[in-house]
Amino acid sequence: MSTDAPGTLFYSDAEDLGAVRAFVRDQALALGMSEARTEMLMLAVNELATNTVQHTTGGGRVRVWTDAGQIVCDVVDQGPPRTFQRPMPAPDAVRGRGLPIVERICDQVDTVSGPDGTTVRLRLHL
Repeated sequence: MSTDAPGTLFYSDAEDLGAVRAFVRDQALALGMSEARTEMLMLAVNELATNTVQHTTGGGRVRVWTDAGQIVCDVVDQGPPRTFQRPMPAPDAVRGRGLPIVERICDQVDTVSGPDGTTVRLRLHL
């Protein structure tokens, strides 16, 4: 786990997830996000970062900044493109809630794949 520029954190395994949550919390609060909205962002990023360490290799990175009255957070890894607009799994399902949760608690979720990996961009209004 490391940082290379302000607002960016690299992570590589499950032991880094607490630091990812703390990083997102510190960045969002410093940028003016309310405590309640920060908790939602932390949950969304934790779901994505958990998917990174469970389903991809090479770890990932998280970047947080503001743009036009929003907190913007990129979660980037080497995994395949994500499919959103999924229904929430049945109550007795063991897996599959992460991406639906992310989409429901963020104001906007976009994903794009390119030479640097797959980026999921989260936006929450300040």
